[in-house]
Order: sequence, then structure tokens, then C-alpha cells
Amino acid sequence: MFHLRAAGTSLVLDARGAAAFIVHWGPDLGDCDIAADLFIPAVPPSSIDVPLRLSLLPSVLEGWTGRPAMDGAGFRLTEAKLQDQTIFVRSTSIDGLQEVFTELGMSVQGVLRLRHRLVNRGDAELIIPGLDALLPIPAEASELLDFTGLWSHERQPQRAPLRHGVWSRESRHGRPGHDDAFLMIAGEPGFGFRRGRVWATHLAWSGDKRIWAERSALGCNVLGAGELLAPGEIRLAPGESYETPWLIAAFSDAGLDGLSDRLHPWIRSAASLRLPRPVVLNTWEAVYFNHDLPTLQRLADAAAEAGVERFVLDDGWFTGRRDDKRALGDWYVDPAVWPDGLHPLISHVHERGMEFGLWVEPEMISPDSALAAAHPDWILGARPVPGVAAAADVEPTWRWQRVLDLTKAYDYLLERLTALLTEYPIAFLKWDHNRDLLTPGAAHRQTRALYRLLATLKESFPHVEIESCASGGARIDLGILPLVDRFWTSDTNDPLDRQSIQRWTGILIPPEYLGGHLGAGTAHVTGRTSALGFRLATALFGSAGIEWNLTTASPAERAGIAAWIAEHKRLRPLLHSGRVVRADTPDPAQLLHGVIAQDRSHAVFALVTVGTPAAALPPPIRFPGLDPDRHYTVRPIGTPPRYMQDAPPPWTTAGSVTLPGRFLTEAGLPSPLLTPEQALLLELS
Repeated sequence: MFHLRAAGTSLVLDARGAAAFIVHWGPDLGDCDIAADLFIPAVPPSSIDVPLRLSLLPSVLEGWTGRPAMDGAGFRLTEAKLQDQTIFVRSTSIDGLQEVFTELGMSVQGVLRLRHRLVNRGDAELIIPGLDALLPIPAEASELLDFTGLWSHERQPQRAPLRHGVWSRESRHGRPGHDDAFLMIAGEPGFGFRRGRVWATHLAWSGDKRIWAERSALGCNVLGAGELLAPGEIRLAPGESYETPWLIAAFSDAGLDGLSDRLHPWIRSAASLRLPRPVVLNTWEAVYFNHDLPTLQRLADAAAEAGVERFVLDDGWFTGRRDDKRALGDWYVDPAVWPDGLHPLISHVHERGMEFGLWVEPEMISPDSALAAAHPDWILGARPVPGVAAAADVEPTWRWQRVLDLTKAYDYLLERLTALLTEYPIAFLKWDHNRDLLTPGAAHRQTRALYRLLATLKESFPHVEIESCASGGARIDLGILPLVDRFWTSDTNDPLDRQSIQRWTGILIPPEYLGGHLGAGTAHVTGRTSALGFRLATALFGSAGIEWNLTTASPAERAGIAAWIAEHKRLRPLLHSGRVVRADTPDPAQLLHGVIAQDRSHAVFALVTVGTPAAALPPPIRFPGLDPDRHYTVRPIGTPPRYMQDAPPPWTTAGSVTLPGRFLTEAGLPSPLLTPEQALLLELS
């Protein structure tokens, strides 16, 4: 028997017999000697004649008639040992031709990690159909939450009961995709941000994958995940091995915020992220492809005046790139636009006290680029097909571009990026990925080559930060996280959309990784017009930035932006280290979220109206997560929102109010009457 315990979570593995069985994952069972037989269930009629339990590698040969860990294979336990909170298990296939090494570990935060490594022990080639990781969940975890979405509307939640059968979410984009399931969460019916026991899994992988939940009429319920492999995609020669992505899992007895309370500290403990996170100005929605030095110098002047710390030149700087239909792959500074290279702009940016960053999209290629003409065989999926005029016609372009085969173009990309980072003092790369692969059997090697390229660049240029952008938020996962320093959360800067996207993405990812930018008054993506205060409050909490031509902003707007940046800089030690909390508000038109210092001495909350409230008098503002025995002074900060009220609650006119944490959490404060699409920022100290 092996028992892993940490932070209120237990996992028990019974490795006494022919297989290693996971007999418990969930609430802490305490520091006691556990008799393994206590976990052995009854044997029902008309079933196998031994108790049915979930092994690490379940198969039909064990009587497991649910989705197996690997099709067509059965394994027997060979060895199991415990070392430093990690269980190592070795299993051998019944025919002796395959061996699987499993790691199962628990962090001090209670985060569970599970992966397999399969070795071909035979003397013939072995084709891997897929190898998945499964974890048991109890019967009360009968409601599911996962996510879907589309471009500029990522991570939209969807809930449903877990019925008999498999609820499976598969990604075939060659990247997680805008509709990525992201997290598979099973919990007690009605669980919320602050209530209910929940079990969650995430696959740390940036390619094709599947993640699922299954409930069996036999009484077994599981969460599972694994890389989604095309037929023949993984072929192992004798002695070769295949390693699965990590399955990341967490249990919480305090709802979805309890998951964040485990996952955020675990991610932070393993990261070497530079703090404080610099405030960014990105040029995309400011100038698009209209690059010229005087315009960008004026924009840099306005950014520096506002307090921006990093100036990022987006798409349009390389040879022939005047729109999004050409030149991807030709990663040379365009002499027609930049006769002296990027040096004059970078010098100007540095003179204004800012770092310089650059947009790249190395994984893509334009069919009419010089690179495509020189190396047509580097286009992923390019191959002669009878009746097709050209190899480039095999699959459709997407945003007028194709995918570059990283296994063939690796040396070229490494040389080009190394040359850019060597010639220019670049502190940041916005690394984009604007289309799906659509090439069967390529996702695995493409993802592995990407990881290798990123790791090599990080080793050679440790001062350069990299942002994972995939036409917005289509590649946000824990597989790529160790290799990047920021995620572009979504291509929309519309604050109404961003409130939802940031709220749900933040269950897994700490806010300091999530880029959130202040856009223009009328959003580029949606065309919706929003108040400056709402936009500022929405962009405050993450890795803050601006995507707006500040030279066109009014003096009053520029003064408000400068004040917002100063406020963000004052608060970011709290925002980027504290506990993220979200209230379960009874009215979906009203949201409340915040960040509380780890010692609970300081907090910032946002009361947000995303629609018309259901009642003339909305419920009180109840602040979750405070120390009940401390007194807090509550005061409004930031740009005042718009109200529609004949008289405000008296506490708001006093400037501040001081009350016990217990009162603020249980009774709360009367809510001022915000109009739709407004946000009130409140600081508690």
C-alpha cells in the first residue's frame, strides 16, 4: 500500500497483486495505517468473479469494460516503490513485448501528476494506438464542467450531469484550440466557486489530445486524458520508448477557488517568472501593418509618458509583409520599411526607458514567400496527389497561410531567430500560431519540435521572455507553460468578453501569466463601445498592457491611463502573488472577483455588472476569503463607474468604511447601483 498525502488530499495505491490499483483519490484520509482490504468492494452478480477496481493501466483483460488505458494490451505489475512523494510502478504486458513505467507524484500543494513511459521490448516495430492516464472519482462527482469556445470567445463554460457512458472532448487542431476543454471538472451537483467538492484534470500538452469522464453502470467512475494519436503516428523500433504528457489533477473541498488555491501556488513554485510583470504596449491595434518610424516613435513617446515599460512591435516588420496574405517565413527585417534596420526604433524605445519586444510566427509559412519557393517540401502536408495540380493544394490555406514542418525547418528557424536576438536587444517575443494543422499524423512531432525550439532559445537567450499566442488563446496549457512567460488570453480586448474569458482561464493559470490589454473605446473585434473605466478595471488584474493608439487618445484619456498604470504598479505585488477569489453571486448579471494577499492583510476586488441586474436592489457585496477576525478598511479606487440611483448607499459617500472581516464576508455591504458594463474597484486593507 502506498499513501500520498498533501494539503488535504490523499491518494492510495494498492500494489499487492497482479496490478497496481488506485483505490482512493480525494479528501485526506489522515495519518493512519490503512488496511488495504478496507478498499476492496463487493462482487456483484453477473460480473467477473473478483472485485472490480481501477488499475493504473486498466484493460478488458482485468474485466474493465470502460475506455482502456491502451487498446489491445493487458499489463501485469512487476515492481512498485515510493520515493520522495512519488510512486514508481513498472508493468509488463502479458506477452512480455511491452513495458510501462508509471510516475505518480503529489506536490506539497496537493497537485497530482501522472504519466507513463512505454518501452518496446520486442524485436519488431510497435505501433502505439494511444496510452492514457485514468483516475477514479466517487459517485457524488456527478456533475461535469468543461469548456468550449471559438476565436475571441475562448473558455466558455458548459455544465451537464455525468450520465452512464463517456463524455469525451477531443482536440484535432494540432494545438489545444479555441474550443479546448481546458479542464475536466467533476463535482457534487451545484458546486460553485466557493462551494462543493470537485475533482479536476488537465492534460499538459500543446498538440492533439482527448480528455474525458466516464460513468459505468458497474459502479466505476473515472476522469481520463491522453494524447490523441493518428493511426501509425507513433512507431517504436525495438528498444525505443514513448512518453505520455503529464496528467495534472487536483481535488478541492472548497469549490473551484479551492482548485486555484492548489494549482496557482504549485505553478508559481516551479516557475522562474520575472517579477514585477512589465506593463506592455503592443502595436497591433494601434497601427496594424502601417509601420513607419516617425509614427512608431510618436507612439513610443505616448507609451513612455503613460508609464509603459515594454514596447512590442507586432506583425508587419519583415520582408514584404504589407498584409496578412504574404511573407511568413521570410524572417528578415524589411529594408524597404526599415532601411537602417530596427535599430532606430529600438534606440528610441530604450531612450524612453522601455524594453523592446517583437512579434513572430515561426511555425507558419505563406505559400508565396521566398522560403516556400526555396523549400516547398518544408510545407507541412505537401505531397503529390493524383489529380491535384500542386502539392500546396492538398489542404486549404487558413488565413492565407500554411504550416511549416518544424522537423525540416528547425535549423533555419533557429538560425533566423538567433540572428534577430543577437543583432537586436530584444527582451520579448510574442510567438503567434494563427491556424490549425489539418495534417493527419503531424501533431506529435510538430509539438515536440516546438518544445525543443523554445527550450533551445530559452537556454541561449535566458533574458528573452516569450508569450504563447495562438490567434489569441488557442494554446494555453501546462505543457508549454515551462517554456513561456506569458499567455495572450484572447484576441478580443472587449472588456465584456474579457470578464468571462479571464474569469474561467484563471481557475488554472495565475493572473500574472495572463495578458490583458486596454483597447480603444470601440473594440476592434466586436465593434462594441465601452467606457474607459470598465476597460481599465478589466485589464488591471493580469499581466497588464495597452493595445490602442495613444496618440489619438484625448488628454483626459491619457491622464486616466497614466493614473491606471501607476495604480497597477502599486498593486501588482498583490495582484501577482495573492489568492484569486470569485464569489458565487446569485445574479449572473453581477460578478465579484478579487485577489487577497497570502496573509490576508490586503485585497483588491472588482464588482462588475455584465448585464442588467435582475432586481432593482441587487444583493449585498459579500467579500469571500477574508480573515474573519481582522478589521478591514474598504475604499473605492480607480475610475468611478456610472451609476443609476437616486441616492447612493451611505457607506459609499464616506470615502471609506472599516469593519470586521466576518461582517464583510457574511453580511456584506449594500451594493451601489451600477449600470450595465461597469466595474467598481474596491481596495481592502
